[in-house]
Amino acid sequence: MKKLLLASALLAAGFVTATSAMAHDLDRGHDDGATPVTIAVFGDWPYNQNLLDNAPLLIDSINADKKVSLVMHVGDIHAGRAACTSADILPPIAASNPGWNQKVYYQFQQFDKPVVYTPGDNEWTDCHKSKEKSSGDPLKELAALRSLFFPQPGHTLGMDVKSVWSQAQHFDPAYPADAQFVENTMWMDGKVLFVMVNMPGSNNDTVSWSGAFSNPTAQDQEVAERTGADIRWLQSAFQMAEKAHAKAVVIGQQADMWDPEAVASNELYNYTPYVQKLADLAVDFGRPVLLLNGDSHVYGADQPLADPASATGKIHNTQAVPNLTRITVQGSTNAPAEWLRLTIDPRKPQMFSWVNVPYCKDPVSSCK
Repeated sequence: MKKLLLASALLAAGFVTATSAMAHDLDRGHDDGATPVTIAVFGDWPYNQNLLDNAPLLIDSINADKKVSLVMHVGDIHAGRAACTSADILPPIAASNPGWNQKVYYQFQQFDKPVVYTPGDNEWTDCHKSKEKSSGDPLKELAALRSLFFPQPGHTLGMDVKSVWSQAQHFDPAYPADAQFVENTMWMDGKVLFVMVNMPGSNNDTVSWSGAFSNPTAQDQEVAERTGADIRWLQSAFQMAEKAHAKAVVIGQQADMWDPEAVASNELYNYTPYVQKLADLAVDFGRPVLLLNGDSHVYGADQPLADPASATGKIHNTQAVPNLTRITVQGSTNAPAEWLRLTIDPRKPQMFSWVNVPYCKDPVSSCK
């Protein structure tokens, strides 16, 4: 028993040391928060071949903005009715599109600035569904995404590669399975702590995998391991924000955890533990927190947890969180075609400001 206690203590000490080192590196070389940070955010793109063919319209629009220091994609790189890649399935399913992800990866590499990406449900959790032509095993699809989009843990995509912290490298040794989540990253810029979390739609991947891909045991394990890792990564991010004296925290993920359509069908309850932890962390942090998500496709901004008695406040039954703002980015098949230009300026009372930037004048022929 003493050996077990000693081993646990050493593991915990190792994690504390690692997080302290992370905080030192995150804080090193940054100013006192006087410099605003501007990033470009979009998601649910590209949803069809036409959008992929016309990717330069979006890329050139973002590249032309010299104040943008980073590009964030919040998940879903193809439509929910498109075939998945059928990664590692031999022979490939006839309905699959095994080259799609590689083409999207190529477009990501055309951005001048660093690109961070978190997987959405369409490209892995939903690949078992008949509407996606039942064209992929979710776990194999996720493995393929990791291999392609996260080849070097701790490094972004894009022409200007940026070093970030990855959970694959910096995980709590008490939870060694967390090392698989290479897609969970964090970094600091201008006294703002940014964190990406793999939190997908489809009620946090709890819609039962169907057909030939049905595997309740594997699915339950996937959900439990990832949700636990996500919560621990979120906790680490807020710890880093405190240690590095961050002025704000910005979170990127795919899932809209307050999707009005999902409320009616009671398909949001498996986000509740994560939302409740987010609420507690945000309140303890006490400074501005911004959540960026895609998933529901229609641009909107709100404070979903500010009033526990409100429609959104009742969904996850949290305490009041007045310092949490949420933005849902516009989906690529909706008009107008636009990306979100987000600026965080710690010098201002209202740190977050944003504008939707149109990038296409002809939505019929090239942007839908």
